[in-house]
Amino acid sequence: MTYYVCGTCGIQYSPTETEPERCMICDEERQYVNHNGQSWTTLMEMLESGFYQNEILPEEKGLYSIVTKPEFAIGQTAYLVQTEGFGLLWDCISYLDETTIEKINELGGIDAIALSHPHYYATQVEWAEAFDVPIYIHEDDQRWVTRPSEHIRFWSGDQLELAQGVTIHRLGGHFAGGSVLHWANGDEGKGVMLTGDIITVVADRQWVSFMYSYPNLIPLPASKVRGIAEQVKPLAFNRLYNAFHRVVKQNAAQSVQRSAERYIAALEGRLFTT
Repeated sequence: MTYYVCGTCGIQYSPTETEPERCMICDEERQYVNHNGQSWTTLMEMLESGFYQNEILPEEKGLYSIVTKPEFAIGQTAYLVQTEGFGLLWDCISYLDETTIEKINELGGIDAIALSHPHYYATQVEWAEAFDVPIYIHEDDQRWVTRPSEHIRFWSGDQLELAQGVTIHRLGGHFAGGSVLHWANGDEGKGVMLTGDIITVVADRQWVSFMYSYPNLIPLPASKVRGIAEQVKPLAFNRLYNAFHRVVKQNAAQSVQRSAERYIAALEGRLFTT
């Protein structure tokens, strides 16, 4: 029995004797099946290839980014948040080796894993087993879990505090359980938001955006974007990190609000004429 990993999205499946026929994450309008066809690998194959390594970089006090080089699958960034004796891995990547485990333990380790949405589940169970920690996933996305585990804790409602000043907020949008992480003490107490791509930073780093599908360019309705903006409005955060190492360095809360206003104006035909 083998734990296969999708070559396009990087998500690991429960063990099977042969490769799965399809990846349910990719075979859906928010993702895509590679134009060359469905492909599979395993974590062991990745390790034995000697081709990959994880780069762990300090972003600011108490925050590290973790990314696989060269890029694999979607190519997202995971983040290690450390605050007052608590370490959280926010989102996940597929590649995990002993060097990564050792480096993270040297930095203080991980006490929990939390996910923004299914596209970044990756090899989350491998990570949870390596560090013996729980995985927090919103119950609205339970159907997308491809490898069940006793480590997974499905949470409900609109927010969950994991540690003092470290709170997950369910916003929906990209996925029903789509969530962001508010780190109140980040950026020297000004607040940091880690968003995956529930809210994403665009090319102009003063702005963000919101989508149902990014690769297939399917927008969210104006009402949902308005709701997301309203939910995060009470939260204090000066900086925002998305899943692809893009950062709004300052005034991020204001950027989210004015970006939502622009997005809604565009959808409603008030932003421009063409």
